[in-house]
Order: sequence, then structure tokens, then C-alpha cells
Amino acid sequence: MNKKFFVATTLLATLSMSSIANAGDFDTDPAYTAFRDRMVQQYQFSPIELDNIFINVRLKPNILAIMAKPGESKEWYDYQPQFVTPVTINKGLSFRSIYSEALKRAEATYGVPEEIILGIIGVETGFGGHKGSFLALDALSTLAFRDTRRAEYFKEELAELLIYCRDQKINPLTIKSSYAGAIGYPQFMPSNIVKFSLDFDNSGTTDLINSPIDAIGSVANYLAQHGWQKGKPIGYRAKYEGTDDTLVISKDLTQPRPAKELFDLGLTPVSAPVAPTDLVNGVRLMGDAGPLYWFTYPNYQVITTYNRSRLYATAVWQLGAAIREKSKSINVQELEAAKTP
Repeated sequence: MNKKFFVATTLLATLSMSSIANAGDFDTDPAYTAFRDRMVQQYQFSPIELDNIFINVRLKPNILAIMAKPGESKEWYDYQPQFVTPVTINKGLSFRSIYSEALKRAEATYGVPEEIILGIIGVETGFGGHKGSFLALDALSTLAFRDTRRAEYFKEELAELLIYCRDQKINPLTIKSSYAGAIGYPQFMPSNIVKFSLDFDNSGTTDLINSPIDAIGSVANYLAQHGWQKGKPIGYRAKYEGTDDTLVISKDLTQPRPAKELFDLGLTPVSAPVAPTDLVNGVRLMGDAGPLYWFTYPNYQVITTYNRSRLYATAVWQLGAAIREKSKSINVQELEAAKTP
């Protein structure tokens, strides 16, 4: 991480200034005590070190409210306008212009098209405009010790954050995140920072918070390691003519079917070359005038490993495509302008 951004001192020295008088919301919680004991036994943390951190950690009830009704619970006609907008497309064009070398290098290295990298960074943070305002420790602790559905997952992410900060000599109380604890331009969870982040700008450190170039390389690396197929399609628009579209809508995107099966059930391509032997999934989202259908390929499923929502995957795909198409029109206009005497 950027040394100018973080206080590169040991956690114990940095945090021991806190006092019990400023008790946090979790430091006397039995769930925290059990977590602390595991961190001491499994990862050799000092109990005092952890207590001095958690004195400063606060419960965020609004996070629990957000998690109870996330954005992905909306219909497509409400979700899509949040992300695929003229403002976001123009921000994407600007980001693409500034970081074109890194985007081209990431595509050449990992086989992931630059528009998909742009789509993810655009949907996640508006190209860095909203990387998160919560303290990551507050967010992850709230979910680890108060969420009743995925508490174990968030305990693991909280552990990963603490381990990462200790190893990198970062003060964890300086790291901001989303309400779910996702960090930086690409909104990586702590475990994914450890597994997939790259020093793509060759600065000597990996910094997803301050380095868009590191974020570009890390997103491409993540998708490649999750099975991105270079040069293969993401999907094509389809139409449905039948009486029960649940027969053609895939419940599990990891189990595609030969397209002919879906053709026979009434799902057919609008105009794209979907071969009968292609392994595809049927996807339906609700537009403002009725259901919308797609044939999707394994690369679409790879995007859903970043976020399981089909709304999310489609927004990433459409935003990236919109940036690509607008960049083409701008390039044509520039070319025409250059020809004008």
C-alpha cells in the first residue's frame, strides 16, 4: 500500500494510545472474545494488540439495514439506470484515456477485454469516485458479530484484513471500505486482496486504494484466475416464444446447456450467431416494458464470481459495451476532424 497514505508502524505501537475509557462496541462482546482467542491461537496475535484495535471499533446499525435489502434486490429497470448513465460512460471514457496503456497491457496479459475491466471499476466505484466511507473494521465487525446470515464469512474477512495489515505494517484504522468491507477502486474483499491483487504499476507495493493501475491489473488477474475465456463471447440478446419461461431460465450458471435445448423450448437469438451446440444459459431480467432475455456464455458466469447478482453482471457488461461504442464514435469524429482542411 502507499506509504504516504498509511502509517507504517507496528499496530501495537500505533494503537496502544487508546484507552479503555473509550471502549468500543465489540471489545467486551463474547463473540469478539471468541474471535480474539482464535486470532491469538491460530495467527499468533497479541490479545492486547487486538484489544487496543477493537477499543476503537464501532457498531454500524445502518450496515445491517443495507444488507437486509441490497441494491441487487431491485428489478433491472430500477437497477440499470444507476450504473449505465451518460455521466458514468463519460467518466469511463476519461478513465480509459488516462489509463489506456495499463488497460491494453492487462488485456494482452490476461485476455480480459478492457471494456469488462472498465465495467467492473465503473459499477463498483464510479471509476474511483465512491470507494467507500465506512471504516473497514467497523463494517466487517458489524457483519461478523451481528449479522445472522453470513457471520462466519465476515469473521474470515475480518481476520484476513487484520493479518494483511499486520504483515504490511498498516494501521487498520485508516482503511475505508464499502458497507460490506470491500476496499479500493475494484472493491476487493480482504481475502481477494491477498489472493489476486497485483503491483501492476511496478511501484514496489500493491495499492488498490490509490493506484488505478494496480486496480486494472488486479481485476484482470481476478477474472483470468476465475476462468475467463479469451476471445469468447459474454452473451447475446434473445427472444422467448412460449408459455413457461422458467423452463429456459438457468438456475445455476455453472451448468450451461446446449443452445438447441433452449431453441426447442422457445428461446431463440434475436440476431446473433448462437450455434445449436454452444453451451449457454438462459437469463431473464425485468425491463420496464416486460421481461428481457439473453443467451449467456461462461464468461458471463465468470463476472458473477465477482458479484453473484445477474443484475450486476449485466450492468458491468452493458456499461463496458457502452464505453467501447462511444469511444469508437469519438475516434471516428476525431479522424474526420483530422481530414478537414
